[in-house]
Amino acid sequence: MKYFLIAGEASGDKHAACLMAALRQQDERAEFCFVGGTEMIGVGGTCIMRYEDIAYMGFAEVATHLGIILRAMARCKRALKRWHPDVVIMVDYPGFNLSIARYAKKKLGLRTFYYISPKIWAWKEGRIKLIKRWVDELFSILPFEVDFYERKHGFAIHYVGNPSVDEIENFKANSPELKNDGSTIALLPGSRRAEVESNLKRMIAAVDGLKARGFRIVVCGVSSLGAEVYAPYTNAGIELVWDKTYEVLSRARAALVVSGTATLEVALWGVPQVVCYYAKLGRLVRALKPYFLKVRFISLVNLIVGREVVPELIGDKMNPIRLRKELEPLVDETAERRAQLMGYEELRQKIGDAGCAERCARAMLACLKN
Repeated sequence: MKYFLIAGEASGDKHAACLMAALRQQDERAEFCFVGGTEMIGVGGTCIMRYEDIAYMGFAEVATHLGIILRAMARCKRALKRWHPDVVIMVDYPGFNLSIARYAKKKLGLRTFYYISPKIWAWKEGRIKLIKRWVDELFSILPFEVDFYERKHGFAIHYVGNPSVDEIENFKANSPELKNDGSTIALLPGSRRAEVESNLKRMIAAVDGLKARGFRIVVCGVSSLGAEVYAPYTNAGIELVWDKTYEVLSRARAALVVSGTATLEVALWGVPQVVCYYAKLGRLVRALKPYFLKVRFISLVNLIVGREVVPELIGDKMNPIRLRKELEPLVDETAERRAQLMGYEELRQKIGDAGCAERCARAMLACLKN
């Protein structure tokens, strides 16, 4: 079969590549055409556009690059019309992908699958109307989405597990020499420039006292951002490593983590954490949060378990004093540390076993054959 995939950011590129490999294992005649990155190119097929060309997030970035995005959409639509695949598989990145889904379905009559659901349970819930209209099948990686889509909105979906489980297990299997010696406090300040600039200096200030206890303070850097982004916030007592988050977590005693997929990865590594996200006008942001966010929590750990397993410091609560207060009990053998680790066990049970890409590929092929 012919598969056309669209991934609009680094994580989507990684997850889509795993799915492509699984599809190829189960479909010997699989052909791929895609918008993606290095990971997808490594699997093989025709890359019509790099995801970096369309990876704009937030209203301001999208508005200032609207011409580029519209030209990319037009290019994608031309490729769909020319290649006419058996199915279009969209991976997250909802603003771009839902527009493509509409075109693929309405203008070309193509099958449309969505892998990694748009987070409409958190904001823009009205997009459910677009999903119901333009998406044939949705494949979810978060267990609570089943209840959201099926019970609340009457839209049946497929829960296939979470790719982070596979990625961590594969990493451990290929790195048998790694052992958690608890020597490190890991700082994960996000993958975007604005996140690093807003959060990292506060995170570093919070862990200053732990250096005296012999802990290595390690910042997980993203090389694509460039060293100049991190330089103002790091000093002689802080280590900066590039693109080696799993290696750092394998030695971590505890972590400070900017909200995102990283919160789930840290939990799956069994590292106690404090989740944080600084925002200017923090008190106002926190006051307005219930009007914009439709969920109680911002971390995937708490969302999946359904209660507060890890502390969350958002807006004006995200400051060095509060961070230090929440972090220090997690470093020692305390009730707080044990409670988080028990919560992580509950998380693993809810997520399920490895094999996400393989299950998703099987489910997709079954849908296509029907």
